[in-house]
Amino acid sequence: MVCIPCIVIPVLLWIYKKFLEPYIYPLISPFVSRIWPRKAVQESNDKNQGKIHYKGTDINGLPTKGPAEISDKKKD
Repeated sequence: MVCIPCIVIPVLLWIYKKFLEPYIYPLISPFVSRIWPRKAVQESNDKNQGKIHYKGTDINGLPTKGPAEISDKKKD
């Protein structure tokens, strides 16, 4: 059984996004932009910061397709 807020909140959010936001957003956007100004993202001078290199992985850290490292363990 699902609780009432789990049903009501998504429905109210959908109604707001679909029908009310196109009319309300232009009215409140000037106030929001004053309170919450956008700041430019600054790049650091160290380009290797945050980059981690692993053998056998791609950019996202997921295993690559292809041969993996060959282990030195004996096979029975």
